[in-house]
Amino acid sequence: MANANVRVRFCPSPTGNPHVGLVRTALFNWAYARHTGGTFVFRIEDTDAARDSEESYLQLLDSLRWLGFDWDEGPEVGGPHAPYRQSQRMDIYQDIARKLLDGGHAYHCYCTTEELDARRDAARAAGKPSGYDGHCRDLTAEQVAAYEAEGRTAIVRFRMPDETITFTDLVRGELTFTPENVPDYGIVRANGAPLYTLVNPVDDALMEITHVLRGEDLLSSTPRQIALYKALIELGVAKSVPAFGHLPYVMGEGNKKLSKRDPQSSLNLYRERGFLPEGLLNYLSLLGWSLAPDRDIFSVDEMVAAFDIADVNPNPARFDLKKAEAINADHIRLLEVKDFTERCRPWLKAPFASWAPEDFDEAQWQAIAPHAQTRVKVLSEITENVDFLFLPEPVLDEASWTKAMKEGSDALLRTAREKLETADWTSPESLKQAVLAAGEAHGLKLGKAQAPIRVAVTGRTVGLPLFESLEVLGKEKTLARVDAALARLTA
Repeated sequence: MANANVRVRFCPSPTGNPHVGLVRTALFNWAYARHTGGTFVFRIEDTDAARDSEESYLQLLDSLRWLGFDWDEGPEVGGPHAPYRQSQRMDIYQDIARKLLDGGHAYHCYCTTEELDARRDAARAAGKPSGYDGHCRDLTAEQVAAYEAEGRTAIVRFRMPDETITFTDLVRGELTFTPENVPDYGIVRANGAPLYTLVNPVDDALMEITHVLRGEDLLSSTPRQIALYKALIELGVAKSVPAFGHLPYVMGEGNKKLSKRDPQSSLNLYRERGFLPEGLLNYLSLLGWSLAPDRDIFSVDEMVAAFDIADVNPNPARFDLKKAEAINADHIRLLEVKDFTERCRPWLKAPFASWAPEDFDEAQWQAIAPHAQTRVKVLSEITENVDFLFLPEPVLDEASWTKAMKEGSDALLRTAREKLETADWTSPESLKQAVLAAGEAHGLKLGKAQAPIRVAVTGRTVGLPLFESLEVLGKEKTLARVDAALARLTA
């Protein structure tokens, strides 16, 4: 569905760590722009000086690059509607606010917080809507002068039209809001600072955004923005009202919306654990969309080729960490081995790796990598899976030792040592046959026979394929570790 006129935007606030729900919103906007051949605008909403930070802004840029998103207009790229940081556009908002006031679309409101609260409480008690009641909508010059003589300051409120607002949501279909449920609302603070309710739609209007794809939590503000767009069109500021599509909530544990306070909401967590960008984006795309009913694994390019906002499911989507890991594991398997070995590099060094840098053996890593690639779900798991190769002694897990070293394990290890002594150490199959023969000598099947050897050599009951691991570790170190285990068993 090529449509070069499509213009979408991603406009986060630089506060704290990026949230996976935010990434899902970015992904759907980016994929829609790329699918249609349209324009992806990246804009920073940094007007809240108390919460926004330069550190979060830089982290946001780094995260988007890591995920593989590119933008056609925005910070560090530029574009015809620069600047793309709201903190650098204050003069624009002040000018628009003046135009709205002069055109009768907005007015000054002198109500105090206490007065507003008292009237809201009274409205609730009477069973009426508790939004702003229009108290300052039509003040006379004398009333304004009296308020100002008292030293009151005024905010600017937008004057909502007394009409029902209906629009067709690209995800949810036709939606209708009646006037009593959409009261007049503030657009400029008393200190002159513009509010999100003004700056967001003004930027969308000036940047000629055609499709606003955003979270469901912003749905209630949409009728207010549509009214503001119509006013901006009347003033010659906007050309048209964009189409809206509200994306489903991302839910966490207990069917609650995944909040920023929830540890599993942080993008950095997945990056640090070694999720691939491809795996994470694949999973996030499934939170409200699917490529096909029977297909969960696909590339970003395949998603772009198929993505249409009309196919997004409006129902809440639950974030399932196990499924996310499983999908990431599938993407790890799809990597070329050389690519996999390189992507693992950060987890083969401090602070993740506990071995000395000089003990890392590149040849051993290259030899074990193809076997590790078939086992890990996230790249960070590589560290403990290969540490037995690069540490002088394996990190012994006591629970694994207790589980594997049953009565008679010493006799089994002695027999296995004898068989391994004469095995062909260039052949994992030969090593397997040696352990199999040792097990048969003691009435054990291979699974039970190899458990004590695995713990003796790697320190754990689970890990990479055992016989390939023994081959890479080498005969000398393997037999020395079997001897150390025997010494401990017979001490």
